[in-house]
Amino acid sequence: MAKKKPFALRLNEDTMKALEKWAADEFRSTNGQIEWVIHKALKESGRLKKDTPE
Repeated sequence: MAKKKPFALRLNEDTMKALEKWAADEFRSTNGQIEWVIHKALKESGRLKKDTPE
């Protein structure tokens, strides 16, 4: 498993509520949802190898 680096993330309240709801709808933690969204965006933009595990 890849080493994870913690960092602070500031989001406005409406964005955070929407993200928490989305995560709950997909049975993920909020942190897991953020990681999934970022990973997906990086792969789709070609900035991350397609075969890189989440």
